Amino acid sequence: YQRNYFTDGSLRAENLPNKRYKLPIAVRLNYFLNDNFIIRSFYRYYSDDWGIKAHTAEIEVPIKLNSFFSISPFYRYSEQTGVKYFAAYGQHNINETYYTSDYDLSTLNSNFYGLGIHFSPPKGVFGLQRLNMLELRYGHYTRSTSLTSNVVSLNLKFK
Repeated sequence: YQRNYFTDGSLRAENLPNKRYKLPIAVRLNYFLNDNFIIRSFYRYYSDDWGIKAHTAEIEVPIKLNSFFSISPFYRYSEQTGVKYFAAYGQHNINETYYTSDYDLSTLNSNFYGLGIHFSPPKGVFGLQRLNMLELRYGHYTRSTSLTSNVVSLNLKFK
């Protein structure tokens, strides 16, 4: 739990309702432009009874360079309104029933973009028949709450 500092200087662990009704609605749409280009898109709407309303949109365009090698640039944008129980450091009133200073529950927007490299040769990666796919992805994440991150992921597929 997050620590919360109040206007009178006191400190308590966050207190949030025990129940939460969530409504996520999402749709994916893929379009095959031609043999070498695919447009993958994603949209999600989210709402809950704590006050969050969020939108996320993502696009990825895998580009097939040959029969076993492709690159995939991607971009995702998200925005959300914060929960009604959120206040920044030292801004909560001691008489509030529910309170949090967790910035994941605040009003924010974020950007995530990067590039993936997909390698799937017919005779296996590095000549290893059992290893038939390798994917390396890099992404850079920024958020309006000053959070930034770099993400590197490796995906291997074995037969």
